[in-house]
Amino acid sequence: MSASSEPERARRRAALGSALFLLAAPGVVAGLVPWLLGAWEFETPFRGWIVLRVLGVALIAAGAAALLHSFARFVVEGLGTPAPVAPTRTLVVGGLYRHVRNPMYVAVAALIAGQALLFGQPWLLVYAAAFVAVVASFVRLYEEPTLERSFGAEYEAYRRAVPGWLPRLRPWCGE
Repeated sequence: MSASSEPERARRRAALGSALFLLAAPGVVAGLVPWLLGAWEFETPFRGWIVLRVLGVALIAAGAAALLHSFARFVVEGLGTPAPVAPTRTLVVGGLYRHVRNPMYVAVAALIAGQALLFGQPWLLVYAAAFVAVVASFVRLYEEPTLERSFGAEYEAYRRAVPGWLPRLRPWCGE
């Protein structure tokens, strides 16, 4: 077996695992749960609802694009998945990760908030806030310590330079 085939096999495994995790985690949290709760029915509780619906569509589009981009970075750059059971081999710091450490979570929150605005379902904004609280706790208590153990000083430098939740305007260049 050639040495060049191992990275290709790893990339294929990472792509499959990431696709499955995309459906299982963000797909459920930002898609299935709001749909099951009836949020995909249009209501008009907001004054100026057309502007809010347009903003909702923009948030959904941006959130979906950011989420897919972030998942792809795990496959291409990290040769792994976002799932804790199949982590990356290297620290993922490219693409959107140069602007914010948690682009997937920000993207999922944008997807939920976008649905709240598009469908006129204000309770989904509460759901989005609850989602952010849960993942912020998960990041603080599990992800950050795990990344620190796995990647040491490399992660600490990245963590100091790149904000966790509000993106920096200029991309971090690893300095």
